[in-house]
Amino acid sequence: MNNAQDEIEDSSAPLIEHLAELRTRLIRSVVALLIGICICFIPLGGDFIAEHILRFLLVPIETTLRALGDPSPTLQYTSPQEYLFVLFRIGLVFGFAMAFPVIAHQMWRFVAPGLYRSEKSAFLPFLVASPVMFLLGASFAHFVVTPLAMAFFLGFTDAPSVFANLMSGTVDPDGIAAAVVPETSEGLKITFFGKVNESLQTSLVFIMAFGLCFQLPVLLTLMGKAGLVSADGLGSVRKYAMVGILVLAALVTPPDVVTQVILFTVVYGLYEISIILVRRVEKKREADLKEQGLWFEEEPDTENDPLMDEFHEEEFDEGEGRQK
Repeated sequence: MNNAQDEIEDSSAPLIEHLAELRTRLIRSVVALLIGICICFIPLGGDFIAEHILRFLLVPIETTLRALGDPSPTLQYTSPQEYLFVLFRIGLVFGFAMAFPVIAHQMWRFVAPGLYRSEKSAFLPFLVASPVMFLLGASFAHFVVTPLAMAFFLGFTDAPSVFANLMSGTVDPDGIAAAVVPETSEGLKITFFGKVNESLQTSLVFIMAFGLCFQLPVLLTLMGKAGLVSADGLGSVRKYAMVGILVLAALVTPPDVVTQVILFTVVYGLYEISIILVRRVEKKREADLKEQGLWFEEEPDTENDPLMDEFHEEEFDEGEGRQK
């Protein structure tokens, strides 16, 4: 290996300087995060950007309620500070998403001096692929999985929302349409009083779960690059991986067979793609080593091979016959 091309950069700075550099990187990352959070609270069209993001995340619930017959889907909050905390939570999550390029760059600038140049070129593509795969997983969760889950959860009740039950054609003395609860002679009316924070929690759980599941090819390929896993090894534990993915689907998704099948199919497909990517990494490593003259084919183990032992015994007997 060429030492000139694979040489660690000079980093003889004392520990104090490394800690000072780490502090600088952390401060810049925190400032970027604060800026991302502040952007979420910029007014846009009369509402904060975080409120627009909240409505976007709750679109599956709105669509499901309207499909069930609710003409005016509505969510509520039951404490004065709840809605503010919901917006701050959205600002924290999406502020981190907006600041991630800066945070990743600061992490890279701190770690890169301690890496070989070949390690830098190998690690950088994974740093780019990770957020892309997370975005794909989050999009799949929001547009496919969450609507199916909401349809499953809300489909148990005949009354889609309490607000649909409150609607009435009566008018109060001032001429304003009044909503009154229809009287019933017996029984209880079970309706959906949706809370903002709990509905948002459901959407974010799906987004985080699928975003992390879509990191599987990146993680396994990186481990294959480091020699921690092999394509043959991943293939040999395929049946155990299928069981693990089934358990994951049962834990993450609701007790809906359709949603579980979708999650299992997607994650298992990513596992098979990971095996293909790891095999390509191994072939590339083998080609590089052969080019450098460092690749040696493994000789077959003939010492413990019973067929070879029998062959040597027959050869020895024939030799004795010739001697006789």
